[in-house]
Amino acid sequence: MFAHTDLKGSPWYVVDADDKKRARLNVIAHLLSLIPYEDMTPPPIELPSRTIETSYVRPPMGDQTFVPGRY
Repeated sequence: MFAHTDLKGSPWYVVDADDKKRARLNVIAHLLSLIPYEDMTPPPIELPSRTIETSYVRPPMGDQTFVPGRY
């Protein structure tokens, strides 16, 4: 199958997966190396001074559903 379908335009990549952790990291690094990288860092943003809102009253903690803290 590889002999007939492994073409220059659509190559097959084989992963040595005896060590699963290294295999996954190698695949991730390989896939990222195939994507052309262009620096997309935006220019710094200037924020206006923050206004202090004094009329806000937080609702009671018992009325809210929180995500459980696992870490």
